[in-house]
Amino acid sequence: MKIGKYNLTAINTVTFGLDGGAMFGIIPKPLWQKFNVADDQNRVTLGARSLLLENGKRKILIDTGIGEFWDEKFKSIYRFDKIENTLLDSLKKINISKDEITDVILTHLHFDHTGGSTTLINGKWEPAFPNAKYYVQKEHYEWAVNPSDRDRASFVQNRFVPLFEHGLLKLVDKNYKVDEEFDFKIINGHTFAQQMVKISDGSNTLLYCGDLLPFSSHIPLPYIMGYDLQPLVTLQEKKDLYPQAIDENWILFFEHDPEVVAATITKNDKGFFIKDVYTELP
Repeated sequence: MKIGKYNLTAINTVTFGLDGGAMFGIIPKPLWQKFNVADDQNRVTLGARSLLLENGKRKILIDTGIGEFWDEKFKSIYRFDKIENTLLDSLKKINISKDEITDVILTHLHFDHTGGSTTLINGKWEPAFPNAKYYVQKEHYEWAVNPSDRDRASFVQNRFVPLFEHGLLKLVDKNYKVDEEFDFKIINGHTFAQQMVKISDGSNTLLYCGDLLPFSSHIPLPYIMGYDLQPLVTLQEKKDLYPQAIDENWILFFEHDPEVVAATITKNDKGFFIKDVYTELP
């Protein structure tokens, strides 16, 4: 897929598991399990899909998945005992090395979005992409280094603090421009100052949804994660987003859906639903 001067490639990394009830909040299991089958511990499968943008001069990643070097207890809880397609492995398959990445945009700093941002070398945490600048919202970083008791476990400090210590993490605000095709859409329902990334050339638009819409099955308005700090804010953010996404036929990119990469949406008298489904970028 091409938008403006950028070629876009979906980069699949490891899958993992989270509790299905937590992923769908108040929605009863008989409804969500039609689309997301749970295992014997009630965990549904999540992808950790990054997006690569290339324009000949820059190679930009959005989010870095879970990464590696987790202990056995952590891997057992989140069901990723077999790490087969790491982010670096997936990049190697398309002949891109870690040293070629020029920029990494982090939607937010939960471990499943920034886990691959650092790597363990000789017992020390180092930036995984040493030649890249990393971008995150300043407000979000300030929350991540001093989180609440409710969401403290989501922020694993060694997966992002070393970026700041090495001077590679750029703390930005919503008006910052990575390039003319990029806009940040700031949302606060899931966590404070998460940045969705909108890539547009006026004719084609893709929105990297982060954790506003983890799965394609989260399109209906009430389908909101129990993890969200402010679920009613999430609800309003979906209501605010959908009309423009429908009018301009935006492609919504799903980071966690294990099968559906992206979709467009539409509406009828029963609510919002998917119009076109993409298992790879068009």
